[in-house]
Amino acid sequence: MSEFERILARLKAPREAARRGSPLSPAERALLAERPSPADRPSPADRPRGDHDLNPDFYEPGRRSTQAAVLVPLVKRLEGPTILLTKRTDHLRDHAGQISFPGGRIEKEDAHPEAAALRETEEEIGLHPRHIELVGRLDTYLTRTGFEVTPVVGLVTPPFDLTLDSFEVAEAFEVPLGFFLDQQNRKMHSRVWQGRERYFYVYPYLDYFIWGATAGMLSNLAEILAEPEE
Repeated sequence: MSEFERILARLKAPREAARRGSPLSPAERALLAERPSPADRPSPADRPRGDHDLNPDFYEPGRRSTQAAVLVPLVKRLEGPTILLTKRTDHLRDHAGQISFPGGRIEKEDAHPEAAALRETEEEIGLHPRHIELVGRLDTYLTRTGFEVTPVVGLVTPPFDLTLDSFEVAEAFEVPLGFFLDQQNRKMHSRVWQGRERYFYVYPYLDYFIWGATAGMLSNLAEILAEPEE
């Protein structure tokens, strides 16, 4: 079985409706163990995946969210699969300067999240849908900024040319998939936000700081692809 056949098999295999993310490393468990545990903290089974996975007290059941979709582009390179990512421009109101997947809000004219992900991808980086084979979804992801994101996985077949929307996208680049499958490359950082310490995953790659929702979704992808065959 080729690498891409294995990826397809893992993405299409039945799995639990709500996964809680890759197992924590000993260092990550030790870091979180130092935090107070609120008595009213909801159990993992009662909430979807999101920024609150590492910050349960941030979870707000019933909060109204903006529906969004992103494309998780797996590029079929001869030397091995890569993940295509973008760096957002610094002047944007939402997630300025951050590393992200191409995507955005689901509009009324979008029939489903896949349609939104393909439309936004073409608008942002000029990648035509004819290069993309949709193969599945990751878990829905809730962000602290109020978005409910559907990550749609697509296999991207080269050759292709990209035309970046200079207003939204500063750069597009690829990272070997194997980098994200190696759990040693996933770090846990924290910072104080609104008076509380917030924890989040980080994948430092070359000069890129991949964190937040993008890192959370990449962790979900790594979890799925790392699972053994039945």
